[in-house]
Amino acid sequence: MLHDAQVIIRESIAAVLPDEAVHRALSAMQLPGRVTLVAIGKAAWRMARAACDHLGARIARGIVVTKYGHSEGPLPGLTIIEAGHPVPDGNSILGAQEALRLVSGLTQEDAVLFLVSGGGSALFEQPLPGASLEDIAAVTQQLLACGAPIGEINAVRKHLSAVKGGRFAAACAPASLHCILLSDVLGDRPDVIASGPAAPDASTCADVAAIIARHGVRVPAHLLPLLRMETPKSLCRVETVVTGSVTALCDAAAAAAARLGYTPLILTTTLSCEAREAGAMLASIAQEIRRSGRPIPPPCAVIAGGETVVHLRGDGKGGRNQELALAAAKGLDGLDGVCLLSLGSDGTDGPTDAAGGVVTGASAQLCRALGLSIDDALARNDAYPLLGQIGGLIMTGPTGTNVNDVAVLLVR
Repeated sequence: MLHDAQVIIRESIAAVLPDEAVHRALSAMQLPGRVTLVAIGKAAWRMARAACDHLGARIARGIVVTKYGHSEGPLPGLTIIEAGHPVPDGNSILGAQEALRLVSGLTQEDAVLFLVSGGGSALFEQPLPGASLEDIAAVTQQLLACGAPIGEINAVRKHLSAVKGGRFAAACAPASLHCILLSDVLGDRPDVIASGPAAPDASTCADVAAIIARHGVRVPAHLLPLLRMETPKSLCRVETVVTGSVTALCDAAAAAAARLGYTPLILTTTLSCEAREAGAMLASIAQEIRRSGRPIPPPCAVIAGGETVVHLRGDGKGGRNQELALAAAKGLDGLDGVCLLSLGSDGTDGPTDAAGGVVTGASAQLCRALGLSIDDALARNDAYPLLGQIGGLIMTGPTGTNVNDVAVLLVR
């Protein structure tokens, strides 16, 4: 079954690579005059390469800002900067500053092609005057640590940033702005993807105040006036196409599983809960299938896409997909012919080099034999080393795309 899991991983990711999606979107767009290209996010390099292949010499200049290790080499005429994720760093500011420089002074005859993918919130940053990168990083880290949903994190980031929440689009005026978005957020909302640099912002100052109060975030006094400044609520001459999403990822996983002889069931494409709760839930479904053949008889593949969260309680190493898989291993204990994988489509789960985790009904027994405690590892948020010792890490390397996560439960 582990071989089947590897096939599903490989075919699912291949189906959501951005190259063809960018070509399709550009074929339907009319870009006037000179084209300035700005690509941000974990899939920025592949999206930019596809644009270069499609537009060729029409691209006058441009910049690609992506996560460390996600560039695959030079692209003609483009500056490539790798920056920090999930917390922005100095290169995040450097990339945003260069992008702002490139789009300044453009005319109505010019066009900006803006390619956006997941991770752009951290990778593309310019603090408002009065704020610093350290301020934004500290607030972001608090929100991540308490398990705040990505939409809430982005809402706060927007109100501290000179490029998020529609502010980058405002900086491109009077040029026309043409946006291709690879979605990594549930619902595919342009104002949420990468914190909406080119979309009117639906979040308000009142929303931000409520988020901060709800999670008990400590905000320095000098940031409070900035959080009371509204972001743009309308924009002109902006064209936006959302292409690629977690739905396509789940569909690809289902198709791969069907080719391997499993009957697929896509349970949800909007999974949004604690990672360990999702793992326990999927394990309980495996138990029910074994006991009663519900909700679908074996051989079957139960698929759940979305993005879970992790509340950091310890100082271990791991990511949400690894934690989901490790939590599932407890409920799968002793079940024959059962395998569960969970992976991030970008190939990097949390601050690790693993894409996620894979476990079977024998994983918990193997942990006991090696003297490893699943409960202790979960308490420390330390899934990575334990999964590494039992051969349960999924290692794909950076994939060049980013459309949320997928978990697949296989039952024979």
